[in-house]
Amino acid sequence: MGTVEQSSNKPTHPRESLPTMLRTSIALLLFPAFAIGADPCISGVPVGQRPGPYSFLVATGPQRGQQTCYICEQDDKPTAVIFARSLSAPLAKLVAKLDAEVPKRKDAGFKVWVTQLAVKGDLDALAKWSKASAIKNAPVGAFEDVDGPPAYKLAAEADVTVLLFVKKKVVSNFAFRADELTDEAIGGIVKELPKLFAK
Repeated sequence: MGTVEQSSNKPTHPRESLPTMLRTSIALLLFPAFAIGADPCISGVPVGQRPGPYSFLVATGPQRGQQTCYICEQDDKPTAVIFARSLSAPLAKLVAKLDAEVPKRKDAGFKVWVTQLAVKGDLDALAKWSKASAIKNAPVGAFEDVDGPPAYKLAAEADVTVLLFVKKKVVSNFAFRADELTDEAIGGIVKELPKLFAK
């Protein structure tokens, strides 16, 4: 009579591999989030390069309703330029802090302004936001093209791009996606301001 040989390979119970499968699945799910969070946003003119001239439609101050090129006027003077896609509360906080430095640095010719990137500028809305944010010195306006000035190469993912420059060269560049402009980030920008006035 023939005999039936039994396989020596024991079947693996599904429960034995479940913890491993769960750990692997969680790791795969979380990895992209960590990778994205660690990837800095890059936008705007790099440090060491010259920011080119551009005009935008000003919504506040004496130049309201006019296409104005403040970079043309600044020449070698210390400057902070903020490009923004949305008018958020963190943006208002950042601008207010930089705006407060303008009177203190009047002798150096320090100037700050905000350029919103939009299909069509809403001057009334911009002026209202500026007033509500207690911005007293920094002009606010719109560049009517969501891509921004071509020479600046502003990233589509960047909700806020900040350039600090003096003597026609960028000394600091900051870029933030939506919700990345935290109090800590704002403090980091303010700490870079002395670079504009170093002799």
